[in-house]
Amino acid sequence: MSLCVAGFRMRSLRKTVLLAILVSVVLVFALLHSWPTRAYSTVDVWQRLGPPGERLLEEKLPEPDHQLSSIPFHVRDGVASLLARNGCVCEGESGGVNLPFAQLLFPRVSAHPLHTAFDASELEEMKKRRAKEYKSFQSRSKTPADALIIAEANSPLQYPTQGLESRHTFLSILLQLNITATLGVLNVAAEVEEVKINGDGEMHMTLSSTLLPNLNRQLQFVTYTNTLFHPSTADTVQFESEGHQAVFSIKIRHGVTPKLYNTGSKEEYNVSALVTIATKTFLRYEKLQNLIDSIRRYYPTITIVIADDSENPKAISGPYIEHYIMPFGKGWFAGRNLAVSQVTTKYVLWVDDDFIFTANTRLEKLVDVLEKTTLDLVGGAVREATGYTATYRQTISIELGEEDGDCLHMRRGFHHVIEGFPNCVVTDGVINFFLARTDKVQQVGFDPRLARVAHLEFFIDGLGSLHVGSCDDVIINHATKIKLPWTSQSESDKTYAKFRYPPASSDATRTKNGLLFFKNRFQCLTHN
Repeated sequence: MSLCVAGFRMRSLRKTVLLAILVSVVLVFALLHSWPTRAYSTVDVWQRLGPPGERLLEEKLPEPDHQLSSIPFHVRDGVASLLARNGCVCEGESGGVNLPFAQLLFPRVSAHPLHTAFDASELEEMKKRRAKEYKSFQSRSKTPADALIIAEANSPLQYPTQGLESRHTFLSILLQLNITATLGVLNVAAEVEEVKINGDGEMHMTLSSTLLPNLNRQLQFVTYTNTLFHPSTADTVQFESEGHQAVFSIKIRHGVTPKLYNTGSKEEYNVSALVTIATKTFLRYEKLQNLIDSIRRYYPTITIVIADDSENPKAISGPYIEHYIMPFGKGWFAGRNLAVSQVTTKYVLWVDDDFIFTANTRLEKLVDVLEKTTLDLVGGAVREATGYTATYRQTISIELGEEDGDCLHMRRGFHHVIEGFPNCVVTDGVINFFLARTDKVQQVGFDPRLARVAHLEFFIDGLGSLHVGSCDDVIINHATKIKLPWTSQSESDKTYAKFRYPPASSDATRTKNGLLFFKNRFQCLTHN
């Protein structure tokens, strides 16, 4: 009997020592992982020139020559009417023949005022909300590269180096230039006396006059119309005068259509109107229910979208829950695509199905960061059952290679701290808990060929498109993954582990590496 008791005590002691060692290793790893390696600067992430840059560009713009205004000219109505007036009128065609099939045989333009979708009592409020959202959209979409820059006239030619754009219709140049285009034609909106015009309506135009002021006045009315349209390209325009040459480009594209979100009239953030929570589940219904219960504790009316590729899916119901069933084993990124495709709010919060909301999971903070910066996506932190909190911040860079492809480098860390948000930084990749602009996530997408093992591949595909941040003071808990040796696994857990943790030599790993090699044209990956 005493021998049995002694053996039991020995086994208990071994378990205690084993747990103590495990906890110590985790704590040491967490300390080393979070230890700062270098000093980081604090940067304002808004895309703008700032007062010094704006003043410099304004000083570079040429002053109007008042002597030219006295030179007479004759306006060409057919050309001048196409110039941008910064205004549009919603008018259709009236009259016509009122006969059967008249619209089919003699189609007329109709106009539909869209403000009629709202009652008169709410229209003004709707306009204010739209104006606020549009201002925010312009702040994010406009960059210093869109500003008009005029090169100094070191030669007889003065010309723009950037900032000209044609929306497949008309562009008024209004500059002192001689022009030859390749993707469009040149016209004049008005004819100036004593100036000879050759090539009007063609790709090459010659202007000549014995009077230099008249020639300069005529150049102010030269216009460009794109005729060989491509939704995103540029025409290279060349100028020659007395042996001098100059070249600049005109961007050709449609204007970017804004995608604005009506988030309500409240001054404070209405998270339920701004955010949809999206997740992907596979077999782990108990953990999924724990996640839903924790969300409802803090955000009872927020919409939750669930993509599910379990073999025998169980019903997940309740208010503000959308449950979408997929083919069995369809995969991790395919589920992400499905879930995000159903989001209609401005922002989408991605969470794993085994996360748990706490009082520290303050979505208002993440919303505030995205509303006040040009970031497209901001990650939070995940707290493990051991107490270790991870942000998984990664900087991603590409080193150009030759025929064998480029080199992809990933390192733990970030670029700089965000001004106004001391706990937030700019980085390139974050942990699996992030809030993002819905349209930007849908634009990058998730490659459905990455079935079970993937995460940073999304950020690799979004490199150069996604502006990513991370805040370590918005924390979500992670259900424990620690499996004690004396506990047994359920059949569901075994099936999940088989799909979730394939061996390194599996098809899943080969697929991932193959996509990096071929799709992204990388020859190697380095990381720490």
